[in-house]
Amino acid sequence: MWGVNRRLLLVHAHPDDESSQSSATIARYCAAGDQVTLVTCTLGERGEILVPEWAHYSEQELGAHRIAELQTAMHHMGLTDQVFLGGAGKYHDTGMDRSPDGNVIVPDITPRNAFWHADLLEAADHLVEIIRDRRPHVVSTYNTFGGYGHPDHIQAHRVTTYAVALAAIPGHRPDLGEPWRVRRSVWSVHNTMMWKAAYPLAKQEMPDLFDGQDGSPETFGPPESTIECVVPIGEFYDVTRKALASHPSQVDVEDPFWRFHGIVNQLDGAGEAYVYAGGEPFPPSEVPHQDLFVGLDLD
Repeated sequence: MWGVNRRLLLVHAHPDDESSQSSATIARYCAAGDQVTLVTCTLGERGEILVPEWAHYSEQELGAHRIAELQTAMHHMGLTDQVFLGGAGKYHDTGMDRSPDGNVIVPDITPRNAFWHADLLEAADHLVEIIRDRRPHVVSTYNTFGGYGHPDHIQAHRVTTYAVALAAIPGHRPDLGEPWRVRRSVWSVHNTMMWKAAYPLAKQEMPDLFDGQDGSPETFGPPESTIECVVPIGEFYDVTRKALASHPSQVDVEDPFWRFHGIVNQLDGAGEAYVYAGGEPFPPSEVPHQDLFVGLDLD
């Protein structure tokens, strides 16, 4: 039985997503002694392999390797509680493709057990069991578009939203544990304010950054007024970079985008941004809060 400390549960689609989007949040709350649980929905078997000597890996071999990468990232973040949804390999990375206009779409050919095609109730019930066991006060996942349209991110949003609702209903699957009401749900998003500030600085160093791509950093995040919480990166910047570098099969930290990511996260006021998604609202404030638990009556 988990204690009465603050409890946070994050749902991510693939190994490395937690490091690119939530590593400072995870590290900060772990360092504070809070209970942090990471749920990973797939093994990321269809990720692009960036290391030439691993190019021969099958999807299954890549998935197994990415488990080890995730464990290294967890070590850097101080995270000890991680669960694969339904068990490791239950749901396969769907992969992604792009339409002629550049939008992310579902590939024409997908694995039989691709997460995108998962039965929504079955997948949600796997998460219901985790929620009822860990009893998180706050649950975080992606927004309705999965951040940038990846099918597994969108499915993670759907599964999490459904599971949070079902977990609180006494009559739903009592065999999965005592009902638990999540106090607040949030969506992890780009920190629009920091992207806007970092973009001109990054363009000085990398003039071709985002060239040939639709939009700009000004369009990659939500309206600034909707961002309710920004968990500061601050002293955890080095942790975020080490966690990110723990996924060499997927992330080249010298790639222009990840260099830009580093610039964003080093600015004064940098932090991981969240919008309110359900449950108890954040207290009124003219500026984003810095704590996902602010204003909650915890038990």
